[in-house]
Amino acid sequence: MAKGHRSQIKRERNANKDTRPSAKLSYARISTTKAAFVLDAIRGKDVESALAILNYNPRYASAVIKKLLESAIANAENNNGMNRDTLYVAECYANKGPTMKRIRPRAQGRAYRIEKRMSHITVVLDER
Repeated sequence: MAKGHRSQIKRERNANKDTRPSAKLSYARISTTKAAFVLDAIRGKDVESALAILNYNPRYASAVIKKLLESAIANAENNNGMNRDTLYVAECYANKGPTMKRIRPRAQGRAYRIEKRMSHITVVLDER
C-alpha cells in the first residue's frame, strides 16, 4: 500500500540521485546495435583515449558519440568542477527509441516495411 506521503517519497528518491556528470542524446537516428559497437570500444577508457578512438573510428555512430562525450566532459568541468585529466567513461549505453515505419513498393503490388530505428544514447563519466 502507501509508503508515506508524496513529498516524503520524492525526498527519498532525490536523496539517491546519481551526481556523476553525464550527457544524453535522445532520438538519435541510429539503431542501438550500431551504436553499441562504438560504445563498447570506449567503455572504461579515460576521456582522452576515448576521444582518440572516436576520432579515428570510421563508423557513423562515432561522430555522434564523440559530440556527446565532449558534452559530458564540458558538463563535468563546468557544473561539477572536475578535472579533465582524471575523468573516465564509467557507463555508456544505448536504449531503444521509437521506430519510424516506412513502406517500400515491391514487385506485383506488394509492399515491404522498412523500419528506421532510433535510440537514446547516454554517456556517464566519473573521476579516477
